[in-house]
Amino acid sequence: MVVGTVKWFDSKKGFGFIKGQQDGQDIFVHYSNIEGEGFRSLKNGEPVEYELVEAEKGLQAQHVRPCRPSGAPRT
Repeated sequence: MVVGTVKWFDSKKGFGFIKGQQDGQDIFVHYSNIEGEGFRSLKNGEPVEYELVEAEKGLQAQHVRPCRPSGAPRT
């Protein structure tokens, strides 16, 4: 798992981008890859952890979980 920060996320469209902590790359994230129940969304500037995969159109975040400020995953 790697850590990054939500650059922006559009809840109406269901996607956004995470800024990678290590290299600063923009990584695509789709709402279907956010873990949790109910309405899945992310807040701009929120720290997250995720698995980075190479998709057909570039880097994509999967198994995305918001983190507590300390970097620990939110339960």
